[in-house]
Amino acid sequence: MPTYLGLDGLRFGWVAAWIDDHGRHGFDYSPGLTRLLAIPHARGMIDMPIGLRANGYRACDLRGRELVGTAVFLGARRDLWTFADMAAANRHYWKSEGKGRGVSAQLWNIRDKIREVDEIMTPARQAIVGEAHPELIFWNLAGRARLARKTSAQGRQQRIALLEQRGFTRLPEWLTQRHGTGIGRDDLIDACACAVAARDSTQRLGEDQIDPRGLRMEIHY
Repeated sequence: MPTYLGLDGLRFGWVAAWIDDHGRHGFDYSPGLTRLLAIPHARGMIDMPIGLRANGYRACDLRGRELVGTAVFLGARRDLWTFADMAAANRHYWKSEGKGRGVSAQLWNIRDKIREVDEIMTPARQAIVGEAHPELIFWNLAGRARLARKTSAQGRQQRIALLEQRGFTRLPEWLTQRHGTGIGRDDLIDACACAVAARDSTQRLGEDQIDPRGLRMEIHY
């Protein structure tokens, strides 16, 4: 029975949610991606950039930001993790690309996760495991309407309700079981959203851009 996998990064590792065509669903977590990607799956989606430019902003990120705002981070580049600190990175990008073309603290803080995905990703693997963005997924599930902020009680309940409608009926229970695991509420919710996209998504942002390693720069939702 086909299983669909969603993955999201957390401070100390990764969380995965899965659902199959019979509605069975579960979640797991691990310090690294390898064990979670070994969960049998027909298709997977991960909330992390795949396909990186050497410089500049990806077209899919720019379009995503137009649709859902600053939840989409700009500036994922393959050399991001080579800088000693964010200030050094921004000095370099501002000098080579222009003032304001740097990276945010949010993107800087996930640079090691971006690198981890980049190190294991190949064009063949990307055919099964693609990039998704939870806020674009929720925007689409809500009839292309923006929801309340994900950090608000209202926004969280809106997202949980959308996921329950699509089969993740145990999510409220899981959110009470995550204590002591290091999994944040939003991490688990976002992993479930990515699993829904792995099962249902037929849409993507991107202009068929390919990075130097042959990876597509696109976001599914």
